[in-house]
Amino acid sequence: MRSEDLRLYLVTDRPLSLGRDIDWIVEEAVKGGATMVQLREKDCSTREFIELAAKLKETLKPLGVPLLINDRIDVALAVDADGVHIGQSDMPYKTARALLGPDKIIGLSVENMEDIRVANELDVDYVAISPVYSTHTKTDTAAPFGLEGLREAVKLSIHPTVAIGGMNMKTAKDVMACGTDGIAVVSAIVSADSPCEAARNLLEVMK
Repeated sequence: MRSEDLRLYLVTDRPLSLGRDIDWIVEEAVKGGATMVQLREKDCSTREFIELAAKLKETLKPLGVPLLINDRIDVALAVDADGVHIGQSDMPYKTARALLGPDKIIGLSVENMEDIRVANELDVDYVAISPVYSTHTKTDTAAPFGLEGLREAVKLSIHPTVAIGGMNMKTAKDVMACGTDGIAVVSAIVSADSPCEAARNLLEVMK
């Protein structure tokens, strides 16, 4: 994985997609410049998750955009995804690495400075600093880092970093100024009238 892949990291969320097909949203976002996609599904069956992941992989592979699966190692293995993203309460990193092998991307959410220190002892591919701001998209998160906390977290981490939580047109520029490699975006793209324009506009303000 290249650190540039984290620059505009799309995290899917079907309840926020305004009834539109996730495959279409992802394809449009990538046209606008999204550099990585994480498929996050909390409420669908394993079969449906695998079918959706396989469809997205077919869309993204020729475009050279990595597809990561949130939490579900089994789904990632089933479709030979590029990797997974795991949180602090998910499968332990070492177990996930043993199952996936050395060549797959594994990202890890970190919720405080101690999480980052622990992650520094692991050969994860990146860490997601979560959340920078409080957000309605994901409510089971720790206290927000804020910009000062994000700046400190980026300095502490030995791994590439992506910021998540409240990422949008108003916050992206200040967040990138803290030194993170990228931002992970949910509703600002998934719920946008034009996911393509939303992605393009975010990249513009991040320059």
